[in-house]
Amino acid sequence: MSKILIADDASFMRLMIGQILARKGLTNVIVAENGRQAVERYKVEKPDLTFLDITMPEIDGLTALAEILVIDPLAKVIMCSAVAHENMVEDALKRGAIDFIIKPFRPDEFLRVVSKHLS
Repeated sequence: MSKILIADDASFMRLMIGQILARKGLTNVIVAENGRQAVERYKVEKPDLTFLDITMPEIDGLTALAEILVIDPLAKVIMCSAVAHENMVEDALKRGAIDFIIKPFRPDEFLRVVSKHLS
């Protein structure tokens, strides 16, 4: 069963993403409230797919991305943000993110991205 890490400082986003994933039978979900927790949970859990919000306390999503890629250069990390300037998306992808989802997103759009990267 695929293990998915969701890191977002907004509890409603963590809950919503978890519910969307559960509809597809993806219930092995780990959550983090900030970038530091995301890195620590990644070390322990080694998820198959990670979602990082860009704007989070302690360390931001781009810093967490860099730290996760040091731990596991093959990590599959998808960035999520409501602030998605073209240069921000390009920067995240250049830094090693495999995809970028702009909030708010539709559940079907989110699941399409998940399916694309879990297969």
